[in-house]
Amino acid sequence: MTGEVVTSGGSVKVPGGAVLALLGSAVSNQVGAALGDLAFARVGPPGVVAVRQLIAAISLTALSRPNLARMSWGQWWPALSLGGVFAVMNLSLYTAIGRIGLGLAITLEFLGPVTVALVGARSWRVAGCAVGAGAGVVLLVSPGPSTDWIGVAPACTAALCWAAYIVLNRVVGSRLPGLQGPAVASCASALASLPILLSLLLTGRFDVSTSVLCTAVGVLSSVVPYAPDVVVLRRIPQSLFGIVMSLNPVAAAAVGLIVLGQQLAPWQWGGIVLIVASDAVAVARSGPRSRPRSR
Repeated sequence: MTGEVVTSGGSVKVPGGAVLALLGSAVSNQVGAALGDLAFARVGPPGVVAVRQLIAAISLTALSRPNLARMSWGQWWPALSLGGVFAVMNLSLYTAIGRIGLGLAITLEFLGPVTVALVGARSWRVAGCAVGAGAGVVLLVSPGPSTDWIGVAPACTAALCWAAYIVLNRVVGSRLPGLQGPAVASCASALASLPILLSLLLTGRFDVSTSVLCTAVGVLSSVVPYAPDVVVLRRIPQSLFGIVMSLNPVAAAAVGLIVLGQQLAPWQWGGIVLIVASDAVAVARSGPRSRPRSR
């Protein structure tokens, strides 16, 4: 299965497998976030993030075995920057989930990919899809007097980090082979979170069930999603990646309902439909288009 996205330079083929990989990444990420919400009462968002980054660092390093001694500064700086983005994004997001729920937090975080899609749009079709997905976000959020703005703030911080994640992940993927970039980034993020982890261990706040939950969060929300993200970003336009990432709010709403029992209003489900429709248009096969003639 292959789709096409029309850009100013002609039609760009979009492998169907790439879209399916991003769908699996979205579902895995949100199931992990839901499990993290269950662990908040025991270790709080910082504890969940610390374990998540440690598991990601161990797993990705074992899989990719990066040769740190041979890395140049041009490879180090985007990987380390991505590690900083990991830490801030995850801590901000999990703090928001603890206050405003999974679906709303992930939806606000999606504003980051929407911004990337709009900035990087090369055709009216791509820009229209990004605007449609953004309108779906507004329906999902439905801000009002009862909105927890203290919870909204970290979600918006996570949105900025997600935008930076998309841009940096593309740079890392072009400069380091395989999963070496995410592995180095995860190690940097894990080192930054180490004091939190040590504090929780010394105070005896990790029991068996909490450790299992946090480990599952690390695998589902870090190890599984990072691999397809960095690979797919090498094969599709950055703006399209931002649009397809709108699957995350949809997955979050579904997982929040099924796992956490978090209900959504009818108009919020309407927002989900609008987001899915925008995705479908973004990856649907277009009719034959004329390419610019060479001069």
